[in-house]
Amino acid sequence: METLEQITEFKSSPELVEKLYEYGTQKNYKAGSTILNENANIRSIPIVINGTIKVIRTEEDGREILLYYIKAGESCIMSFLGGLHHETSKVKAQVEEDAEILFLPVDKVSLFIKEYPQWLDYIFRLYHKRFEELLEIVNAIAFKKVDERLLALLKKKANLTQSNTIQITHEQLANELGTARVVVSRLLKQLEESGVVQLGRNKIILTQSNGL
Repeated sequence: METLEQITEFKSSPELVEKLYEYGTQKNYKAGSTILNENANIRSIPIVINGTIKVIRTEEDGREILLYYIKAGESCIMSFLGGLHHETSKVKAQVEEDAEILFLPVDKVSLFIKEYPQWLDYIFRLYHKRFEELLEIVNAIAFKKVDERLLALLKKKANLTQSNTIQITHEQLANELGTARVVVSRLLKQLEESGVVQLGRNKIILTQSNGL
């Protein structure tokens, strides 16, 4: 994704794309940057042009869990809903890969819903996708073992970056899975002994047969 024109719902409405560029503000972020914190006021909606964002929920005790990724051409449905209802953010959004993001002011979100059916179609598609992803998270937590969730997360990251080498620490993986670092380290060691991964300093390599 390099331009908004490539988003499926926007292809039939050059006028909508023109308005997004007119009212939106484009910014570039490095991996690791936080673009939205929990309890922050939502003044604009992010649309990812390039890169990837991860959306995280943090509990009172400091534990975190990864909810979903926002890829190029997508936006954050939680920001949509919070912005439309003038509520503060319930999630934290961090840049997973260097990203270019267009921020659309919240007041234009409501205006575009009234004027462009393609914009409403875009929101509904995102809502449907995020709902399914959150159901997968609930299902994984309720019915899958941590080792299965860990391997699924590694494969998802490999697919996002199109690389079998994942630059990440055990602590970061533990945070995204909502578990302890010692648990992740033990499970990664087991996966390495089984030949599924190779462990390095702050990186994990999925074997070719288990990667992309």
